[in-house]
Amino acid sequence: MSEDLRTVEPPVPLPEADGLFGVSADAAHLNHGSYGAVPVPVQRAQDRLRVEHELDPDGFFADLPARVGAARVRIAAELGTDPDRLALVTNVTEAVSIALDTIPLAPGDRVLVTDHGYGATTWAVARRAAEAGAELVTVPLPLDAPDEHAVRDAVLAAVDDRTRVAVLDRITSPTARFVAAPELLAELRGRGVTTVVDGAHAPGMLPAPVDGQADFWFGNLHKWAFAPRATGVLSVRPEWTDRVRPLAVSWEHPRGFPANVEWRGTCDYTPWLAAPAGFELLHALGAERVAAHNARLAAYGQRVLAERAGLAPLPAPPEVWMRTVRLPAGWAETEADVKAVMAEVWKRLATRVAVRPWAGGGVLRISAQLYNRSEEYERLADGLAELLRN
Repeated sequence: MSEDLRTVEPPVPLPEADGLFGVSADAAHLNHGSYGAVPVPVQRAQDRLRVEHELDPDGFFADLPARVGAARVRIAAELGTDPDRLALVTNVTEAVSIALDTIPLAPGDRVLVTDHGYGATTWAVARRAAEAGAELVTVPLPLDAPDEHAVRDAVLAAVDDRTRVAVLDRITSPTARFVAAPELLAELRGRGVTTVVDGAHAPGMLPAPVDGQADFWFGNLHKWAFAPRATGVLSVRPEWTDRVRPLAVSWEHPRGFPANVEWRGTCDYTPWLAAPAGFELLHALGAERVAAHNARLAAYGQRVLAERAGLAPLPAPPEVWMRTVRLPAGWAETEADVKAVMAEVWKRLATRVAVRPWAGGGVLRISAQLYNRSEEYERLADGLAELLRN
């Protein structure tokens, strides 16, 4: 454990956060990074939209394309990107399928992913590569790789003249680290590689989440940007927008991107319309204050897990609101083991965490949000120490 981590103390809770979320006080919810938690004011904004919807369904749907477009403009401004390049989607699982269906692949092409990628995204890439007769190449990244330079070197070493696509995470889900840094994307672009960036955790957490170097970039707003589930965004470079293949052909299809991606008939669009309220709340609280609180609390959680449970802390960028530790060898090395460990932590410790399988010992991830408190991580650390002993 680094000296810096040893000196981390928990932040003072933000007083405005009291009562802001509806998560149960009977459990420790240390897994905000998976599903988020919608703040009460944003829930109310969405509730008002639902009531409006049911008062006049015909009128609500008639006005929806324009209202969705207006919400997109506001969201694009928050993300620092062009609204004409941005489409609202349900989540990154949907967005990656749109991107992969748009990119041409031929037999013999190579598609790169890393072993730190999100499982469902990697499965989607594997299916698309198999359908095209392309080769899926998984780049191994050491869990203890010290910085982005080691990650960059590993990815670039796997690129050859048959590499057509690289699907990389901005912040990895299982290990909470940076992969798709702007410098790496620029180098891949210079080598003619189409880049697809999974930025699921970036909106709300990073000040400038959308990287213009990426051919396709997508992220979720319901994790860290206080939006209702399910709200995500897909950003596409201009040279691709006319080629984007939406998942469904709808009445908005003739308008092209982004309307042809956004409109899918009688879906629930209230999460998207309420999403700007999440950014408004983030600004009211102070985005920098929220970031400082959450990053420090996550680091403190990692500290106590290392000190009290003897778990090895894994490297993470200081600005990320998640941290990971390595479980001992023999723990959570398979998907079945992962489910058993998470179930046991919930049953014995009333705590929600994320665990992913890894050879030599699984990876346990904690998250930090305004509703979390330092004592929740302390109880988890003490409980895990006992669980590991037994």
